[in-house]
Amino acid sequence: MAVEGRRRVPLPLPPPTRRGKQQQQQGGERARRVQAGDALPLPIRHTNLIFSALFAASLAYLMRRWREKIRTSTPLHVVGLAEILAICGLVASLIYLLSFFGIAFVQSVVSNSDDEEEEEDFLIDSRAAGPVAAQATPPPAPAPCSLLGSACAAPKKMPEEDEEIVAEVVAGKIPSYVLETRLGDCRRAAGIRREAVRRTTGREIRGLPLDGFDYASILGQCCELPVGYVQLPVGVAGPLVLDGERFYVPMATTEGCLVASTNRGCKAIAESGGATSVVLQDGMTRAPVARFPSARRAAELKGFLENPANFDTLAMVFNRSSRFARLQRVKCAVAGRNLYMRFSCSTGDAMGMNMVSKGVQNVLDYLQDDFPDMDVISISGNFCSDKKSAAVNWIEGRGKSVVCEAVIKEEVVKKVLKTNVQSLVELNVIKNLAGSAVAGALGGFNAHASNIVTAIFIATGQDPAQNVESSQCITMLEAVNDGKDLHISVTMPSIEVGTVGGGTQLASQSACLDLLGVKGANRESPGSNARLLAAVVAGAVLAGELSLISAQAAGHLVQSHMKYNRSSKDMSKVAS
Repeated sequence: MAVEGRRRVPLPLPPPTRRGKQQQQQGGERARRVQAGDALPLPIRHTNLIFSALFAASLAYLMRRWREKIRTSTPLHVVGLAEILAICGLVASLIYLLSFFGIAFVQSVVSNSDDEEEEEDFLIDSRAAGPVAAQATPPPAPAPCSLLGSACAAPKKMPEEDEEIVAEVVAGKIPSYVLETRLGDCRRAAGIRREAVRRTTGREIRGLPLDGFDYASILGQCCELPVGYVQLPVGVAGPLVLDGERFYVPMATTEGCLVASTNRGCKAIAESGGATSVVLQDGMTRAPVARFPSARRAAELKGFLENPANFDTLAMVFNRSSRFARLQRVKCAVAGRNLYMRFSCSTGDAMGMNMVSKGVQNVLDYLQDDFPDMDVISISGNFCSDKKSAAVNWIEGRGKSVVCEAVIKEEVVKKVLKTNVQSLVELNVIKNLAGSAVAGALGGFNAHASNIVTAIFIATGQDPAQNVESSQCITMLEAVNDGKDLHISVTMPSIEVGTVGGGTQLASQSACLDLLGVKGANRESPGSNARLLAAVVAGAVLAGELSLISAQAAGHLVQSHMKYNRSSKDMSKVAS
């Protein structure tokens, strides 16, 4: 029986054709001459020739003109259009030639320098950089393929130059994090890093795909040190009838029953006439913390910031950071001689953390003139509060504050949800309200709002960590129309979403946003796409809450999970 994790003996490759040899030779030459100029539209030798000729011609013309001026006693600073163009050409060509021939020299010096010095300059410590950059001596290599059965797929043979780079990465001579910059090929860098990890750890990372992903799209934006990507299924729940429109909601999850349950809630809402939503407020927050010599000085700045007479000046300084950023309010808190300043601003269709941070920095620089004794400890003092469950978000709101509601007809409760109105109302009070209070919950007065929020966040390229505050929700159920029908609502004060920036620009996530009709920025009404996405999130949470509470009231939860969330198939064997 084949042992998992083993490789099969690689089959001999057929001899390459003449055309194949030419392609390999050309590919090898390109790999050997990796330069910064490879991104230029012309071959590098042509580009060098053009700039060299431009340098020589500009220099010769200027020398001849200056010699003539000296002979005729003409001031050298009096120049005509042709001389200006020649000077520009000389400077441009000189910059290019110095940059081109200097990069190779600098890279050679850097690659031979002390590796510990490079790692200290890197933003990620040696543990985050992983064993690839930190370990100098590799452990024993994986078992040879001759000992492994058919469960092992033979890795492709790497080019000779890539083999040399892998060896240098494993030995710690080349930091793993510089591969993209040095090679100029993100896919190649990921492959080399992956092979270095394999040799360093002795693990094959089988089942983690490498090909089929645009690694250039995440460079400097979404992920560092990539070695592959995780495949995650995306289901669609709907139609969700919300505010008179129909939405098919993408949900990325590995939890069985979640999409099916949300879909059932959508059906109950649709058959009852749909749901409605309202966005109560829209403002991202950032709260720097500053220390003063005394509590009195901290209180003086607090009074200045919260004085309505100073708001227009602060807003003018803050709003310089972006054409979309608009300061809304400043709320301060004092702890000893420390002042926490919570700035809130609108951010268009972006989630807005970077935008509000830049605006806050502008204000801090402005305040430094009048408060020179202010010592800014951090741009974020946790009074924001980002990626943490906090009462300030639950009370004041952060991002989009949304309420979504629907009235579910009695016949729909019985036919679709398989329960009755009275049982739903009673269960919500005992479980979501009283039970959460007994647990000391903070914004967790719901059945499973975070399930839906996280699934939509991952599918649409939001920051999954902001599920912490975005899932704060209170679910309310009441009997209406003489106790026959059910009124259900979810109130979510801090949904943090955006339709531009970050992961929203990746192909799959962008497609999910497009499915909802909120892809990118709304140029006619900035911010409306992000607000609509927040409303859809709240509407999907409404559907998920309705379905799960009904399943628990009817006693169907265990049966449904045993049916949809249990599998006897070992998918790891299928993948290998």
